[in-house]
Formats: sequence, C-alpha cells, structure tokens
Amino acid sequence: MSQPAKNILVKLIVSAGQAAPSPPVGPALGSKGVKAMDFCKEFNARTASYKPGIPIPVLITIKPDRSFSFEMKSPPTGYLLLKALGIEKGSGQPNLLKPANIAGELSLKHIYEIAKIKKADSRHASLNMEGIVKSVIGVAKSMGINVVA
Repeated sequence: MSQPAKNILVKLIVSAGQAAPSPPVGPALGSKGVKAMDFCKEFNARTASYKPGIPIPVLITIKPDRSFSFEMKSPPTGYLLLKALGIEKGSGQPNLLKPANIAGELSLKHIYEIAKIKKADSRHASLNMEGIVKSVIGVAKSMGINVVA
C-alpha cells in the first residue's frame, strides 16, 4: 500500500515586487512541478504595497496536485535594523567593545517599532512584546549595534 502524497514546503527569501522565474525562485519551484510564473505573479501582486526590493521570507506549501499556497513573513530582523541605521552591513567583530567595532546606535523606540513589525507575523502573534523586543536587541548586539535608552 503506498503512502498518501505529502505537501512539500519550500522556504525562500524573495525581494518584494521583484519575483521572477529566474534563480532562486524558478529552480526551487520548477523542480517541484510548480509553474514559477504563477507564483511570481501572485507574490508581486501581494507585495505591491511594499517598497520594491525589501527581502520577504516566504513559506510555500506545494500540494500533491501541484497547486500551491504561500505565507509571507516580515522582513528579517537584521535587514530592518540595518535599514533603521541606514547602513549596508553590521560589524565584522560585534562583541568587542571598541568604537571601531560598533556599527551604530539605535534607540529603544526604533527597537520597539521593529518589534511591532515582527509581532505582525503569525509565528510571533502569541509572543509578548517584551520577548520580541529582547530578541530584536539580541540581533542588534550580534551585529554590533548599540541600543541606547
């Protein structure tokens, strides 16, 4: 007796409004029997309100009949922190307390705003804001970003 076919999960990070059937989208979906163009059209329509180019994590569920659905997450915390600072990347040696290793400073207000964006994710909905804020601060520290009151 054969096993019933299972759903396949594909995780990708796609730029808002810029999904195209080229790598990484095309090969990831094409190898699973899904038309990448169908995903791209729907993804671009759903991200039309975003600033183009923002990286959006996407969880795509592909059913045995090759139909699919997808859930979009909020942009990665590191991306949001760098955008708030207006820089391209964090510190290469973040945990050394030397001025040269500090990528920048953000206020707790900035951290709270980023936490509010993360709270909108379904996977963070059950978490309290304090926990999300602490998580964002942890990511900031790992990138060499000082959080000031």
